[in-house]
Amino acid sequence: MIMKAYQEQKDKQGFDLKAFVLANFDMPVSHNSFQTDIEAGIRKHVDTLWQVLQRRPDEAKPNSSTLALPNPYIVPGGRFREIYYWDSYFTMLGLQESHQTKVIHNMVENFAYLIDKYGFIPNGNRSYYLTRSQPPFFAMMVNLLEKSEGKKALIRFRPQLIKEYEYWTQGVGTIAANEATHRVVRMPGGEYMNRYWDESDQPREESYVKDVDAAKETKQPLPQFYHNIRAAAASGWDFSTRWFDASGKLPTIQTTDIVPVDLNCLLYNLELTIARSLDQIYNAKLAKLYRKRAESRKQAILKYCWNQKTGWFDDYNWQLKQPTTVPSLAAEFPLEFKIATAEQARLVAEGLKNNFLKPGGLVTTLNFSGQQWDAPNGWAPLQYMGIDGLEKYGYNALAKEIATRWLKLNIRVFKQTGKLLEKYNVVDTKLTAGGGEYPLQDGFGWTNGVLLHLMNRYHFDPEQESKGLPENQN
Repeated sequence: MIMKAYQEQKDKQGFDLKAFVLANFDMPVSHNSFQTDIEAGIRKHVDTLWQVLQRRPDEAKPNSSTLALPNPYIVPGGRFREIYYWDSYFTMLGLQESHQTKVIHNMVENFAYLIDKYGFIPNGNRSYYLTRSQPPFFAMMVNLLEKSEGKKALIRFRPQLIKEYEYWTQGVGTIAANEATHRVVRMPGGEYMNRYWDESDQPREESYVKDVDAAKETKQPLPQFYHNIRAAAASGWDFSTRWFDASGKLPTIQTTDIVPVDLNCLLYNLELTIARSLDQIYNAKLAKLYRKRAESRKQAILKYCWNQKTGWFDDYNWQLKQPTTVPSLAAEFPLEFKIATAEQARLVAEGLKNNFLKPGGLVTTLNFSGQQWDAPNGWAPLQYMGIDGLEKYGYNALAKEIATRWLKLNIRVFKQTGKLLEKYNVVDTKLTAGGGEYPLQDGFGWTNGVLLHLMNRYHFDPEQESKGLPENQN
């Protein structure tokens, strides 16, 4: 009806587009009235933000893009007015430190509701995200909840864990080696691994103009290009040279050709979490099956993603049958889930220290491409995964050094601006982060969560230790 009215009116003399939009759409409610009190300190700031960023349960509205949720939830902040799947786990780390167990439980219940209603967890609770998911952290959320609620969390969310697994493994058993369908790839040796995928082959609704413009530069058939763009959005790393060919340019994006090491580590953890949940109902036979699948996936990760030449965990291009050529912080994930051997962990730790560690923390890749998931930017979730993974292999001093640099950067920027940001420039800490399809956002859910977790983990006093970052490096 709106499109019909627009077509009828747009060419008439005196047509006012803004007036037309205001007459036909409700503008989003602004939540940006919060004023920071820097003098109250960063802990008080984060505690206050939990209230600022919390949203009430939604009511289903037929003319809204919002997917209704039954319980209160935390949004990232800034331009992001809805939940985002993988962001929420890192937000929960901070909620746990703030003893906000009820909020964590509500958020996990919301994700379980989405799985039951739609068969998977969408990228965010918007109707235009119903074609894709994001990195599958639901099992990590349930494991986190288990720390406060015990084994009953595993029992309560077992059905949804299994449903999410079925979403990610849709098509297993239907394809031959060197073929892919949806999110499943059959590897050259017959093993099943996973990739990121979006069911749509059209420009992203939330970034329509940018995608149409980018498509003018590609040599790919447009449906293929849009699948690749959307799959990168499903990865959470939108965008990075990690997904491009050797030219490092967006028009060459090839996300659907890539088996990502981090995704498969997360699914390994999902398989093990399902097995533990089945232990709780004494279904040993089915638990054994999921552990067998996890072990098969672990061996496939070691076989296809460990690059013997570089001493690094890389993604794997299943079309080219070779590792990709962009080292990234995705290599942290086999340490976080204890998949790496001791020698592999040593080499990854060495690579993180020598190549990725910068004055403000870990840089995401070594490429300065202008894309936001490349150098010089650092992101809270990848700092956490690196730090936690290193500690699991005994590299405690390196883990603490990464945490210290990241915390000092976060705290210094907060004292200067009153903001906690979505991402940071970790190479030149005097500059703000750049790249991406939108201005730098503050708020910010996962930064708040990781910051609070790391301050408590390392007994970090923000008043005493916010100075003295290492000198900037180019």
